[in-house]
Amino acid sequence: MIDFLIIGGGIAGLTAAARISEIGSVTLLEGEDALAYHASGRSAALFERNYGKPSTIALNTASYEFHKEADVLSPRGIMLVGTATDSAAFDADLTQMGLDRLTIPEAQERFPILDPNVITQVGYDERAQDIDTDRLVQTFAKMARQNGAEIKTKAKVTGINRTGTGWNVTTKSESYDAKNIVNAAGGWVDVIAEMAGIAPLGFTPLRRSMARIPAPDGMDVSNWPMVFAAGETWYTKPDAGALIVSPADEDLVTPHDTYADDMVLAEGLARFEENVTMSVTRLLASWAGMRTFSPDRTLVLGPSPADSSFIWCAGQGGYGMQSAPAASQLLADLIAGRAPTIPSDAVAALSPARFS
Repeated sequence: MIDFLIIGGGIAGLTAAARISEIGSVTLLEGEDALAYHASGRSAALFERNYGKPSTIALNTASYEFHKEADVLSPRGIMLVGTATDSAAFDADLTQMGLDRLTIPEAQERFPILDPNVITQVGYDERAQDIDTDRLVQTFAKMARQNGAEIKTKAKVTGINRTGTGWNVTTKSESYDAKNIVNAAGGWVDVIAEMAGIAPLGFTPLRRSMARIPAPDGMDVSNWPMVFAAGETWYTKPDAGALIVSPADEDLVTPHDTYADDMVLAEGLARFEENVTMSVTRLLASWAGMRTFSPDRTLVLGPSPADSSFIWCAGQGGYGMQSAPAASQLLADLIAGRAPTIPSDAVAALSPARFS
C-alpha cells in the first residue's frame, strides 16, 4: 500500500513528490514518455516575484531562496512597453509589478529594436531572472528518488476506484493501491477528479502559442530583457541566440498535446512587428503549451473538503516554475499538519475549500 500516489509528472507533480516523499512512500505516474512533457517542458520561464495574484506572489517570494540555492537562475530583466493608446493598461501593469520607469533612450540601450516612434512608455525591473527549467525539473526528480519515491513514465491512468483503505488506480499494465491521491495532472486535473468521483472545480486549459525567430542580423540578443506589451498582448525573450515571440494567447482547449494555431501566431507576430524596427521573415520553430487555471486564476493546493485523501495540486497556470518550491512545501506542510511558512491569508486563498 502506497501512502501517496501522485498523478502527473510536470513541475507540480515532481515538486510534490520531492516534498511528500519526506512524509511517506510515494509513487508518481506520468502518462507520457518523459517527465515535464506538456506545459512544464514548453515554458518561457522567468522568475518575476510580482507576477500573479497576491497568493502567487507569496509563493514566488517564498520560492526564491530555493531557486537561488539550486543555481537555476540567471540574469535577464523584464521590460514593459506601452503606446499612446494603452496608457491605462500600462499604468496598471507598472503598478502591479512594481517596475521602474525608463526613458526611451534608456530602453533602447537594453532593447535596441524598440521603435521610438511607437513606444511612448517603458517600465523595467533588472531583478527578473531566467529559470533553467530542465535543471529545476531534474533537481526535484533527484530529490524525490533520493527519498525513495518511484517515478513511472508511460503510465497513463485508466481507472480510479475508492476502496475501504484508500484508492485503487489502474494504468494499462499496472494496478496501484494507495492511501492518498495527489492530483497534479495539469490540464487533466478535472478529468482525474471525475474518475475518482470528486466534483471537478472548473479548471480551464488555455493554449499559449510560441514562435522562435532569427535574431536581427548582426545583433547579439543574449543580454536583452524579456519584453512584454501592456496588457500582455505579446511578449518576446532571447532564446539560444534567437528570439521567442508569443501572441500571449489564452484560447480554451480540451486537454491534449496542443500545437500552435498558425493564424493566432501570425496575428501575434504582427503585433510584435508594430512595436519594433525589425521584420519577421521566417520562423525557426513554433509550438504551444497549455496553461491551466482555476476559476479564480489562483493555484489550488490541499486536500479536498469532500475527501481528505484526494489532494489537489493544480492550477499552476503561468506561474508553475517560479512558485513550485514553495507551493510543494505548502502542500507537504498541510498534509503533515505543520504550520505553513507563508501568510495565512495566502494559505486560505490557495485552499480547495474556497470552492465549497
